[in-house]
Amino acid sequence: MTDVPRAPRRPHERTHHGDTVIDPYEWLRDKDDPETIAYLEAENAWAEDTTSHLADLREQIFTEIKDRTLESDMSVPVRHDRWWYYSRTVEGRQYAIRCRVPIAGPDDWEPPVVEPGETLPGEEVLLDSNDEAEGHEFFSLGTFSLSDDGDLLAWSVDTTGDERYTIRVRRLSTGEVLSDVVEGAAPGATWSADGRYLFYVTVDDAWRPHRVWRHELGSSEDDVLVFEEPDERFFVGLGRSSSDRFLIIGVGSKITSEIRLLDATDPTGEFRVVWPRREGVDYSVEHVIVGGRDQLAILHNDGAVNFELVLAPLDDPTATTVLVPGSDEVRLEAADAFARHLVLSYRRDATTRLALMEIGPDGIGAPVELDFDTELFTCGLGGNAEWDPKYLRIGYTSYVEPATIWDLDPTTGERILRRRAPVLGDFDPADYEQHRAWVRAEDGAMVPLSIVCRRDTPRDGTAPALIYGYGSYEISLDPDFSISRLSLLDRGFVYAVAHVRGGGELGRRWYDEGKQLAKMNTFTDFIACARHLADESWTSPDRLVAEGGSAGGLLMGAVANLAPDAFTGIFADVPFVDPLTTILDPSLPLTVIEWDEWGDPLHDPEVYAYMKKYTPYENVADVHYPSILAGTSLNDTRVLYVEPAKWVARLREVTGAERSVLLRTEMSAGHGGVSGRYAAWHQRAWELAWIIDTATAVTRANQRNS
Repeated sequence: MTDVPRAPRRPHERTHHGDTVIDPYEWLRDKDDPETIAYLEAENAWAEDTTSHLADLREQIFTEIKDRTLESDMSVPVRHDRWWYYSRTVEGRQYAIRCRVPIAGPDDWEPPVVEPGETLPGEEVLLDSNDEAEGHEFFSLGTFSLSDDGDLLAWSVDTTGDERYTIRVRRLSTGEVLSDVVEGAAPGATWSADGRYLFYVTVDDAWRPHRVWRHELGSSEDDVLVFEEPDERFFVGLGRSSSDRFLIIGVGSKITSEIRLLDATDPTGEFRVVWPRREGVDYSVEHVIVGGRDQLAILHNDGAVNFELVLAPLDDPTATTVLVPGSDEVRLEAADAFARHLVLSYRRDATTRLALMEIGPDGIGAPVELDFDTELFTCGLGGNAEWDPKYLRIGYTSYVEPATIWDLDPTTGERILRRRAPVLGDFDPADYEQHRAWVRAEDGAMVPLSIVCRRDTPRDGTAPALIYGYGSYEISLDPDFSISRLSLLDRGFVYAVAHVRGGGELGRRWYDEGKQLAKMNTFTDFIACARHLADESWTSPDRLVAEGGSAGGLLMGAVANLAPDAFTGIFADVPFVDPLTTILDPSLPLTVIEWDEWGDPLHDPEVYAYMKKYTPYENVADVHYPSILAGTSLNDTRVLYVEPAKWVARLREVTGAERSVLLRTEMSAGHGGVSGRYAAWHQRAWELAWIIDTATAVTRANQRNS
């Protein structure tokens, strides 16, 4: 039996707004300190030793995931220009292989179909990520960008997890890897129309994408700095319009954006601002052609809290005409342009929706919503790479239905089923049920709660349960299907998702009511949902585990302090549990841009005091906590490993807990955890085994005592 790790206390003092805090574990921030690494490795050994009894269960869950997954598989091919593009997987190999085959002719709109394990005639392998990952413990593909003529491929790779990528270029007609190499890029790059120039983004010392560069293929000259964003609150992104007509630079903070356009045939020209940035105004742009005239479809929130869609001439973007007005009930989220249609993505009643808007010679028609005859579902555009397609590809899924791909004929409304993700074994969607409940929060707000289980799950409080939450950045937790989740449901678990404030399920106001000085609503909403599950006999507190990651890990740490009696276990993955320390230090990665989300405690004493009341690390108390598992990665640049490391050290110190508080660090990974599908399945099996063991402990104890 290994010894329980005890991090040494080394007092570190900080003072802000007259408040002095002594932090005994801040020294763990030094990743280069051998004692830090030794402590993390000791925690890993302790976690493995403490959970060694779960080894068989982990292997069983991994096998269940593997046996339900079609390992040699292929995506539905997407047509672009002269090719069908797709990716496929091969049994026993970790990563996808990206390929293409020629189209049969200009009228070929039927994607090729191939049996699992076979290859298509004429297949050309563009990139085999298994070869790219060879010899590396971690692998992430960033850029995968083809030139307009389909002959040049720019791709980028990260082999450490720190999200800094190396870009290379291959000429596909010859297979030659060119001498052009770009180091330290952010993911994402795009070509000029002639394929002569490659545009890419780099990050600053705080990992903020802030510069756009132009690289001339084959040139020995230095790359040209095209744009630099000095405001540390803003990220820079790069892309092409759906029409491929324009290069787009997008600049955005959490609440404000600005778009710049440049004709892709004029790559050395100057980018032009669509709307100059104004604090709090968020907008996106699509190029459309109406009656032969270049127009811009602009989705914005200027005077429309849930956004409205307007049309404006390309040469005068301020001369707008409203296409879809704003609404308190409908949150407009995206407008995607094609030659003959706009596709509007939005949500109503916490559910995603899609509508088509026909582009005619005299204007753009009203939205016509697509119907999905299900209570809980997610719909959205799929892979659409053609500007003027015969079909529009759409995707659909729910908690109980695997992802489904249709091609929609926008003229007739006919939907052609292209693929329903296979689930091997005896899976039958009819064996499961999903529900939507509305839970009254502490202040009277009604919070959506999604609930999934097998139809034979008892409703008497004895079922184990897992409740998941996030609640930040206006990110919505929409229904999704998960093969790994079946390993819970088939063991009698209830699975629930709390759509708490801070997310975007009920529009921009739902987000605003869960951020900055209203952040406590996120936590109390989640607690109300957890108590609802017990009150309605879906489960009981001694059988309920909570899970959340990143900003959702902050949620986990907060509810552990606020309502430890509501849960028997909490899994916090890459958790943002020391937010005050982080947000007070503008030199740390991504801090300044986060002030729009959390507030600025460095300069605002009210924000400082408010955050100090809820930050998990600083509010650990000598109470009986649920069992806690914290997961992190050493090379995470978004939520540094030091946050969960400090949190676990303090929990163990203050509460005296040993076996019930665990820290598990991936030593060669980033924010998304390990890479490779088999490695990811093993990681999830490890986590699910802990969740199952924790949620069923009281049942096992009752059985022993009966």
